[in-house]
Amino acid sequence: MRVFNTLVKRNIKMFFSDRGMLLASMLSPLILLVLHITFLGSVCRDNILDCLGAGAQMLDETVIDGFVGGWLISSLLAVCCVTVSFNANMLMVKDKESGARNDLAIAPISGSVITLSYCVAAALTAALICLGTLGVGFGYLAFVGWRYTLAGVLAIVGDVLMLVMFGTALSTLVCSFVSTMGTLSFFSMIISSAYGFLCGAYMPISQFSNGVKRAMALLPGTYGTALLRRHVLSPYVDAMGEAGFPDSALLLIRDGFDINLYFYGDKVGTGVMYTVMAATIVLLIGIAALSQLKKRPR
Repeated sequence: MRVFNTLVKRNIKMFFSDRGMLLASMLSPLILLVLHITFLGSVCRDNILDCLGAGAQMLDETVIDGFVGGWLISSLLAVCCVTVSFNANMLMVKDKESGARNDLAIAPISGSVITLSYCVAAALTAALICLGTLGVGFGYLAFVGWRYTLAGVLAIVGDVLMLVMFGTALSTLVCSFVSTMGTLSFFSMIISSAYGFLCGAYMPISQFSNGVKRAMALLPGTYGTALLRRHVLSPYVDAMGEAGFPDSALLLIRDGFDINLYFYGDKVGTGVMYTVMAATIVLLIGIAALSQLKKRPR
């Protein structure tokens, strides 16, 4: 454990010493947050007003503004928890390319322990950045219309940490089989551009065709996004119900904005979503660790 802790501390220090990577990891979520609020806010607002109908004019403006802000922030975090985790885990490939991994191989340390140290360091680093982004998002929601209890805040924080672990596990598995930064940049580019659509962050799953919906229901990232949506948006939907809107309108909103998630027509419960995410994280990390168990760096 002492060796493992030393490796984790070393990896974290190496990340924060790379100012370019640190700045990019910290600024990209905030830039995306501003872009989401600026360009996608009006689209989300129009959709929610269509779902509520004429009675939307009588609803407290803070409820609509909070819902729109919550949807945008949950979209941003669903993506950034994965992309930032990839940035935080790039040291794993940098060490291979620079030969530092070969130096670590001199010591009597299992390859799986080294891999897990990269994983833990990346998770801690990404969690710090993503929780900071969440704090900015909470500040924005407090400004436009706060509706959360302490339990609700803790649930959202838990969802962010879970998505960070998922992103870290996925990036650790990819980095375990990649030896150059060029190859990793290729994979990172694909994931950064496609993941937001595949997990339902950029567009609600309800807007896709039935075939695409069924395919997305098989991807674990979809469940992480849905959990975040459910905990971020539910207080505002509950406020709409308290304002007198019928259950049919509320169901339309929950289905249309992925608060409710369906697997081949069956509604997926919160416990099932957590189980899918937890099992996926353990599986990905397990495969990455086992792949390095007897492997020595070249």
